[in-house]
Amino acid sequence: MTLPPKPVARPDKVSLWRYLRLFRQDILAAQPARLYHAWMAEFRTPFFRSFLVNDPALLREVLKDNPDAYPKSDRIGAGLRPLLGNSVFLTNGAQWRAQRRIIDPAFEGGRLRDTFPGIVAAGQAGCDRFAAMADDTPRAIDAAASHIAADVIFRTLFSLPIEDETAAEVYHRFQAYQQAQPILNLAAFLPRLRWMPAFFRPGVRGQARAIRRLIADLTQARLDQIAAGIAPDDLATKIMTTADPETGKTFTKGEMVDQVAIFFLAGHETSASALAWALYLLATHPDWQDKVAAEAATFEARFSDLSRLATTRDVFREALRLYPPVPMMVRQASQPTIFRSRRVPAGAQIVLSPWHLHRHDRIWDAPDAFDPARWQDDATKTAQRDGYLPFSAGPRMCSGAGFAMIEGVVLLAQLVGRFRFAPVAGQVPVPAAHLTVRARDGIMLRITPRD
Repeated sequence: MTLPPKPVARPDKVSLWRYLRLFRQDILAAQPARLYHAWMAEFRTPFFRSFLVNDPALLREVLKDNPDAYPKSDRIGAGLRPLLGNSVFLTNGAQWRAQRRIIDPAFEGGRLRDTFPGIVAAGQAGCDRFAAMADDTPRAIDAAASHIAADVIFRTLFSLPIEDETAAEVYHRFQAYQQAQPILNLAAFLPRLRWMPAFFRPGVRGQARAIRRLIADLTQARLDQIAAGIAPDDLATKIMTTADPETGKTFTKGEMVDQVAIFFLAGHETSASALAWALYLLATHPDWQDKVAAEAATFEARFSDLSRLATTRDVFREALRLYPPVPMMVRQASQPTIFRSRRVPAGAQIVLSPWHLHRHDRIWDAPDAFDPARWQDDATKTAQRDGYLPFSAGPRMCSGAGFAMIEGVVLLAQLVGRFRFAPVAGQVPVPAAHLTVRARDGIMLRITPRD
């Protein structure tokens, strides 16, 4: 059995200089193989001290039982703040809680039903674009998946198709930003005086400013529509008109720009990554692809039809396990504590790595294998509970987790229902971490219409 690709781990012991070079190239390949087995690993350098945690008990402590003691790291925020500002992804404490009180109602069950037509319409438009590519010529499936995911976000957030001029420009600028800005970089860990500038790759700040200007224009246009009583009933309108139940305040224009930026990042980049890898896994496992196609034949694009896509859902879950879009999350210890008999000082970085947790050999059976059937196996219920964090967990679990699962399952069913996907000989994608887990040189597949 050929296993899905994963980066070659570095040697267990390397010099600090070598580690920093590997880290700059790709954070996944910079880690040693022992992290797929260890419950915890401590990293000490002259610049930072961090603890990577895989122990389910410690994960519960950090994410669920005592999350206020482990806030989001400001060092991570510094790398993403030019684009995301003070979005809900970066804030902590009272500010974060106030933001979630406004945002969460937009993603409750009833609202998800309202977003369903936008997801279906984006998938249908994507299938029409795929029809023009279905000639057995190798195609970059990750780029095509990114286009569809962006269309979903604009249709459900602003009731705009991706063909809209502003939507298209935001999408193209995000593509450039995604390639230039990693989710973690060295600047996140190096000590820095307040007067020192943060380190960014060329073009990152400029792209962030341009994206925010475009989002500000969309936000102002929606504010004008709300004031005139003609705004469509979509996610943007819902969020912009929802008041914090404790303070009565709504988002200002600037605050809404911050939130839209993270909605696009979380709802576009992560979904595109998951969809592309799911299509690759099905291309390399034609038996599972045929099962998804058979289910798709019964799907009539109604919200009530989602229950018919159980196998498709398991395939998507397995793709999220093997290729979690956000491979690492970083918290900071606000006070000294003890982890597994080791002293953790205040200020230490606590690294939670879905990438390693999802492939941990003490948690999962055959952790590197693609096996959607594991999701219906009672023997893996503990692993599913303790070793699966594609959307984080606890109070900071992604607000759009339910939305993302519906989107991924629907798009997968629509695409596999109409087309057959096959790998390209000699072109095995190598996972690498940018803003999300993408293939270093893209994912090439052959696409042909189904009978």
